Amino acid sequence: MAELARLCSIERKCYNKKTVKKGLVQVYTGNGKGKTTAAIGQAIRALGQDYKVCLIQFFKKPTSGETKILKNLPNIKLIHPLPFYPEEKNRDFLKKKIKDILPAISKIIKSKTYDLVILDEINIALRDHLLPEDDILNLIKNKPKSVELILTGRGATEKIIKAADLVTELKEVKHPWRKRIKARRGIEY
Repeated sequence: MAELARLCSIERKCYNKKTVKKGLVQVYTGNGKGKTTAAIGQAIRALGQDYKVCLIQFFKKPTSGETKILKNLPNIKLIHPLPFYPEEKNRDFLKKKIKDILPAISKIIKSKTYDLVILDEINIALRDHLLPEDDILNLIKNKPKSVELILTGRGATEKIIKAADLVTELKEVKHPWRKRIKARRGIEY
């Protein structure tokens, strides 16, 4: 029993590193389901190693299942800066709102307060021309080396893909919404 306790103590010391040594840029894109889920999984993994996480969700309701559970965990900050999309169709409003919040997002990333920053659905803002691509490329270029950055959403541009260290494209093969099955509570949101 004492040997087991000693081994557990050694393991905790090995894994109790509270900063990311080399932060990379990850992109989860494509028309398949699972981009946000992959990013949330990465957040859970980071939290399990005592990292600090900031999850900024664009175009998502703050009442989703992941938000309800994540807000109760330590070391995570959740931000919902924009209204649910596509209900909010006022493009000028969305463009202005994104332009207004981009400096705050840049400050969050540069502050080194968080080891992992997730910009969930940011690629949608790029795809729909609500945000200049250069703004996101600048976030990537100027992020501290110790910060892991994840960008999710359909339509990642070639320049974003080129700037990233890891890119996963989720491909839809079959999806229930094609059979007019609406998003289900606890499964899609």
